[in-house]
Amino acid sequence: MPRRPLENLTESMFYVLLALRRGPMCGMEIAAFLEQATYGRLRIGPATLYTVLSKFEEVKYIEEIAVEGRKRTYRITQRGVDAYNAEVARLSACLQDAEKIGGLLHD
Repeated sequence: MPRRPLENLTESMFYVLLALRRGPMCGMEIAAFLEQATYGRLRIGPATLYTVLSKFEEVKYIEEIAVEGRKRTYRITQRGVDAYNAEVARLSACLQDAEKIGGLLHD
């Protein structure tokens, strides 16, 4: 069965939607949120960020709500919230599977 576009989100995509769940943001605010939320583990460059934002606009996960010069502000749509929730459920199921078979790392 062929995969649907954006069926599974990349880590960067997941955190972009997570950022926008907090409220409207511009690209620089999203990038800063990703770095802060992951304690520096995840950094996203402008090319990757704007590719993600473009894809998300294309599939109606986000919408542009303001433009001030070069600064563009985005917000998540209900379709984006649904995609985010589906990804959280998928990741939770993966963790539950790992827990069941003893695959989680515990020290």
